[in-house]
Amino acid sequence: IRRLLLTLADTLQTTFNSFGICRLYPRRPSFEPDKFVSSSLLARTCPNAAEGSDSPPQVYAPPYPFANMTIYRLISWMNSGSSRVSESKVASLVKDVMLAEDFDHEHLQGFSVRRSLRELDKDESGKRITFPDDWIETSVTINIPTKAKEDSPSPYTIPGFHYRPLVDVIRGAFGDAQAAAFHLMPFKRLWKDPLDGHEERIYDELYTSDVWLEAQDSIHKQPKEPGCSLERVIAGLMLFSDATHLANFGTAKAWPLYVYFGNLTKYIRSSPISGACHLVGFLPSLPDKIKDVISSLPRVSKTGMASIHTYCRRELFHACWEILLDEDFVYAYRHGLVLKCADGVMRRIYPRIFTYSADYPEKVLIATIKDMGSCPCPRCLVPKGLFGYLGLVKDMRSRLTNLRVYAMAKVIKAREFIYQLGNIVDGAKVEDALGEGSWVPTLNQFVNKLGPLGLDPFRMLVVDIMHECELGTWKALFTHLLRLLYALPGGAQAIATLDTRFRQVPTFGNGVIRKFSNNTSEMKKLAARDFEDILQVQCAIPVFEGLFPPDHDAAIQSLLYQFAQWHALAKLRLHCDSTLVFLDEIFKKLSRNLRKFRVHTCAAFNTTELPKEKAKRLAKRSETGNAPPESSKVRGKKFNLNTYKFHAMGDYVRTIRFFGTADSFTTQIGELAHRALKAFYPLTSKLDTPAQLAKHERRRRVLRRVAEAGGASPSISLSPVDAPSSGKHHHIAVSQNNTVPLFTFLREHTDDPALKNFIPKLKDHILYRLRKLDISYCDHVFTDEERNSVIIPNDTIYAVQTMQVHYTTYDMRREYDTINPRTHGDIMVLSGETAPNHPYWYARVLAIYHMETWLNNGGTPVKHHLEVLWVRWLAPLRNHKSGMKCARLPRVAFVDESDMDAFGFLDPGQVIRAAHLIPAFNSGRGVSSLRGGKSLARPDGALDDWEVYCVGIFVDRDMFMRYTQLGVGHPAMLRMVARDSLGNESPSSIVDAVDNSNSVALQGDVGHGEDSDGEGYEGYDDEKEASDEEFSDEELEEEWEDEGSEIEDGCEEDGHEIEDEFDDLPSF
Repeated sequence: IRRLLLTLADTLQTTFNSFGICRLYPRRPSFEPDKFVSSSLLARTCPNAAEGSDSPPQVYAPPYPFANMTIYRLISWMNSGSSRVSESKVASLVKDVMLAEDFDHEHLQGFSVRRSLRELDKDESGKRITFPDDWIETSVTINIPTKAKEDSPSPYTIPGFHYRPLVDVIRGAFGDAQAAAFHLMPFKRLWKDPLDGHEERIYDELYTSDVWLEAQDSIHKQPKEPGCSLERVIAGLMLFSDATHLANFGTAKAWPLYVYFGNLTKYIRSSPISGACHLVGFLPSLPDKIKDVISSLPRVSKTGMASIHTYCRRELFHACWEILLDEDFVYAYRHGLVLKCADGVMRRIYPRIFTYSADYPEKVLIATIKDMGSCPCPRCLVPKGLFGYLGLVKDMRSRLTNLRVYAMAKVIKAREFIYQLGNIVDGAKVEDALGEGSWVPTLNQFVNKLGPLGLDPFRMLVVDIMHECELGTWKALFTHLLRLLYALPGGAQAIATLDTRFRQVPTFGNGVIRKFSNNTSEMKKLAARDFEDILQVQCAIPVFEGLFPPDHDAAIQSLLYQFAQWHALAKLRLHCDSTLVFLDEIFKKLSRNLRKFRVHTCAAFNTTELPKEKAKRLAKRSETGNAPPESSKVRGKKFNLNTYKFHAMGDYVRTIRFFGTADSFTTQIGELAHRALKAFYPLTSKLDTPAQLAKHERRRRVLRRVAEAGGASPSISLSPVDAPSSGKHHHIAVSQNNTVPLFTFLREHTDDPALKNFIPKLKDHILYRLRKLDISYCDHVFTDEERNSVIIPNDTIYAVQTMQVHYTTYDMRREYDTINPRTHGDIMVLSGETAPNHPYWYARVLAIYHMETWLNNGGTPVKHHLEVLWVRWLAPLRNHKSGMKCARLPRVAFVDESDMDAFGFLDPGQVIRAAHLIPAFNSGRGVSSLRGGKSLARPDGALDDWEVYCVGIFVDRDMFMRYTQLGVGHPAMLRMVARDSLGNESPSSIVDAVDNSNSVALQGDVGHGEDSDGEGYEGYDDEKEASDEEFSDEELEEEWEDEGSEIEDGCEEDGHEIEDEFDDLPSF
């Protein structure tokens, strides 16, 4: 008798909040952590800034094993993760230790650091002070192929694998105080746009993603454990691993493995001081002496030694994972762990590995494929020769139809050839056994242990914007642009001009954009964030402008704009359906223009390697001692699109839809976690480094947990102490130290045109404010009698140095910009025009004032405290086309001094946020807007101004979203003005033009038959070339057919052949 099992889900949809956001739970949650989250934790300000708090200090009992709070605080300070005695470190010692209410110098009589640390490391009294996730040291054994039938594999043991069992780490994490913030039930986040009422899906956290929803649904569909009625939830594991150098000099390195819990919001996980990072192991490297063992094998050539060494490195990596994925973890993966959660309720917790973030060399180790083989992508089987066709329909289809599925049978057969028949690891028989797909003969332990339970080891290898874009594709494009400059006549002068321009790019924010001090073209020790600054500061656009011949300059400007646009969209912390469609369309346009750049622009120049590249190549050759004479010649260099990193750009839309936004799993999170290890390293003896690093990690973890258990507050402040409350729009100090007597001030600057009508304008502004008139765009002229009614005591106002402007970001966080007239004085306000061509006005803050004032109108005077900004206005260039369609930045210039509104006063409450204005270097400097000479309107005694500025719309993601009308967290009024002023330039017009039923972004399937932009280079339409015809999508599709059909068919056959091995694995 057939039975039908009907499962009823108790779904729940919350009401829409003020942002138009609601949650859709597939099952009613039993625990909601967000209701305990203070609004102060959503802001980049001080959560402890309680003004006027006179509450008495709390006194804590000393946590075990410390005899008193004095020693506890001192040991906590010592293990706070810093190896340098910096100013902040000393300030922390004074504030957190010496000035604490419970500090008593008598407690330090007979104090011994070594004894205190020994008591912390050892539990001599038998009382458990640690949690069951301590470190274990073991050895790892691998088999070295001997290349002989009659000989068995040669076992080789690598000692010193330090790790913590994953099950114990999970138990410890759910017993940690931070578990109170764990999301246990996934949900969808929906957005109802207040402008038109349409609804869209929101993509941000891992616990709101499809991969978690699918996993939760799968768990509920499987039979319950016998006799268990507990709620079943998921512990979402996010893995990070990356080898790192521990010191600037020497060869000391470590290969840490980190685990984060996706149950925790990414805004906490991404902070290296949040305690969310769980260091679970140090992966060992092959010792140097293994080369002696390999060289002693019979019939092994020099090439064969390298192949065996690479093979052993793969074997070691997966042998470590075989230990980590032990029986306990596999059992928990299948049956779950019964744990008490933060709310005191017992639940059955199922671990699930969702993502593994690593750079490309580690990705190929995890995926057990060849490094840059014929099919180098760890997620799909698209051949390397077809990577250059990124963005085409065939490319998008091939990614989906040729997803990797592990070739278990082929790998087992290849290993038989190696270990039983004595074949070499990369010999013809082994390669034939493995077939297409760039597989290697190493048994993938993720598949071996967890494949039957549903883990897809290829799907979990998510994109990595830091290594694959900022240090990958963008670095490659930037490097080739430098080669093109060197190839120009007078190229050295063009490079010098470029370096000079970069040094003049203004900084922005609190380290958002830093000063380019060195020669950028030399790329000396540039990290990922430096390349991001070069790109996101969009300084590359005005910096490169005019350096190339006119027939190529426009094309390069468009390409740089679209690359910055794609980068901004790919790094958004919050996506919706519309932004993902937008990202997909921009990727197609960028792909098309990259191909045109390669064929049109790059082909017109004879590019060679940079001086730095040549020096590096020669240094590497000299190490081998066999450098041929011709190696000193300069080699040619071409722009190469056939790389995995360019190919990976096509996976972002699909990955974000499935796993959430890229900032949730970027390798930058793991890189930040390295800071603790690098801080611990100088405290070690440099011997058996992993063991000592593990000891320091344990100390810090134990101190944090005993502090939480004992109620002692953390000693490290997470935010600046002086940060103002984020609830206000802005904060200006009320200091009266810097007085400005108005008439004295004017006498000292009699000839300065910036001060023309200074006092009348100030009083007009005060009248607007006190009479509550519309001061944004008002032509009302006050009489002298009205101005005389404004009373300013002693005709004195007060100047302050900074103002902090708070704003809500597109992802509904609270942030602030610091406005400083000397360093960061540019601001943006809402346009006051009725039908603006541009949504914002811009101004440079010359001074920040506050004053007491009132109106003498015959009645009882009412004093008012007013804050005002003295500004110099900039206006958009009317004859300049900007926006996404023409791929050009908005441009502004100072209002001419002859205009009565060139200078004025502004209510700080009208400031939206700081602006980043970059000089349009190609337009030069001049005195067209303000007569030459020194002026308070010019910084640092300059005698002239830049004629034109480019508006930095890509300076950060929030700024970019203010020009798209798609910022979910932005006020509806600002979004409406942006929509009305941008018109057809807005992303929504692009989204509306997309056929959603065919879009790759919405359906995860095949995209359009052709790009929405059929004109070739955006912004280059005015100079259409006849050769544009050769780049039609149809002919490129045919070229794909001709060049790649045989390889692609082979990959498809290989994929279908191995699909039967694990046909239950979830598809991407």
